[in-house]
Order: sequence, then C-alpha cells, then structure tokens
Amino acid sequence: MSTPQSAGPAVAARGVRKAYGAVQAVDGVSFTVARGEFFGLIGPNGAGKTTLIEILEGLRRADEGEVEVLGLSPWPRNLALLPRLGLQTQHSAFFTRLTAIEHLRTVTALYGVGARRADEVLAMVGLTAKAGTRVDRLSGGQRQRLAIAAALTHDPELLFFDEPTAAVDPQARRSLWELLRELKAMGKTIIYTTHHIDEAEALCDRVAIVDQGRLVALDTPRALVSGLNQPTVVQVPADRLSTEAARGIEGVDAVTLDAAMLSLTTQVPGRVLAAVTDLAGPHDIRTHTASLEDVYLSLTGREYQP
Repeated sequence: MSTPQSAGPAVAARGVRKAYGAVQAVDGVSFTVARGEFFGLIGPNGAGKTTLIEILEGLRRADEGEVEVLGLSPWPRNLALLPRLGLQTQHSAFFTRLTAIEHLRTVTALYGVGARRADEVLAMVGLTAKAGTRVDRLSGGQRQRLAIAAALTHDPELLFFDEPTAAVDPQARRSLWELLRELKAMGKTIIYTTHHIDEAEALCDRVAIVDQGRLVALDTPRALVSGLNQPTVVQVPADRLSTEAARGIEGVDAVTLDAAMLSLTTQVPGRVLAAVTDLAGPHDIRTHTASLEDVYLSLTGREYQP
C-alpha cells in the first residue's frame, strides 16, 4: 500500500477489525474508494458503519488491518490529512448560541480561510435566508445543512457524511440529495453512510452492504440488483384487462389476481408493459422491480430493519 499520494485510490482498507469487548463491530472489512467516487456504506443501525467510517477518518484506531486515506495513514491522528478532509458526523458539534453565519465564520477562522467562504458555503447549502438565525433555533434539516456547510468551508478533497439525512423531513431529504449530487459533479470524493436503502440506490456509484460488522456485498446498485435475476411484476386493474388476455401476452410467466389488481410476472418488462398499455391504456399501471432491499434479504436471510 505504498501508492503515491497523487495516484491510486482515495481510500484503501484491508482486513480492518474493531471490537468492543465481545462485540465485533467491524470484522475483516476490505475495500477501496476511487477518487471522485460517491461511495455508500449501507446497513441497519448497529451494522458497524459508523465505527468503520470513524476508523477511516482517524477518530478511532483499528484493532487489526491497514487503512490509507489520500495515500496517508489516518492513525495516529494525522494533522497533514485534516485540511484535506471534510467531516459531517451523526452528532456534529455547533456553536448553538451563534447565528448560522457566525458559526461558519468561526469555522473558517479555525481553518485559516477567509470569512467570505462562510457566505459561499451558506449559499451552497441553501441557508442564506437563515444567516441571522441562531443555530439552536434551526430545524433538524437546517442543522444538517449547516453541518455540511461547515465540512465544506476549507474545500476538502474527501468528504465523509455519516447519515446526513437522518431525522429530517422528506422535503429536506430530497434537497440534501440535490446538494450531494452537486458536490459529486464538482469532483469531490464522498464516503456516505445511510440506513435508507433508496437513498443509496439514488445517489451512489457503488455501495458496500455491511451487516453485523462484515462486508457482505460491494458493487454498483444496478449490478447488485441485476445479480438477483428477479422478475418484474406489472400490475393493472382487473377491470381493464382479463386474466385470459394477460396470460396471452408474450413474455408473461404468471398471472395472479389480488384485490382487484392483476399481477403479471415477467423477465421482459419492457415488452410486457408495452403490450399491457396497448390493451388496457396507460393509466393506473404499476411496476415492481427488485431493489437493494431485496439484495439485503437475499444475502442475509433477514428483512431489512433500519
């Protein structure tokens, strides 16, 4: 693992282990993250995601294994790495009695960055209108945005986001998604933990599924789902299409009737959907395909419980 800093992966982990007493929080995890990649760590609460990301950040020491971040070891706490990393933790610290802009100006001062950068990152996260609001009066979603802004003040190469959309409302969550996509488009490397599987599917280039401290799968969301080879279900109201007509559609493997809806199972959804649309019209037709949640169930034998 002697790759020069200017080349190689942004993060490399090999055989990382961390135990707390009898609990193996991280159990032999290995992976690399390419520069400019949006890399997701997904799994339920207690899977070991936060412990793993804190090892990568240099906040915790691994019991075993090797870790390199931007070509350097993060442990012992590596001061040379700090200006190159941006961290948003589950419990980000705030100067709660300051206003949003005062908080960010304090952070920029700590990093030796000009005060104008505070205004820039506040605008970047959509909080300019809240610049004069005290931090302790911001909503949960607004605080998450402020934490991300603080992580961006010094324009770091590598960003660590630990469940940034936890405890925010759906609208704020979608807004944060757009911000994260913008950061990805700027060329930032992002390592992202979440227990929202749909979030990982929507945002990440690759995802690592972590369960009970172990890495159980690693690939693009599309590849993980495709590997299941599960059929698609096309649903159409039964008053718009007869069972006999549904069974006569080329590519339909099975037809079931449930609660006034016909469910057509197929491995060629495009062909079947086109035929159903021709026969029944385009309205009220639904499709259900496999997701990362199905991948998790297949790998662990358990329903996903965030």
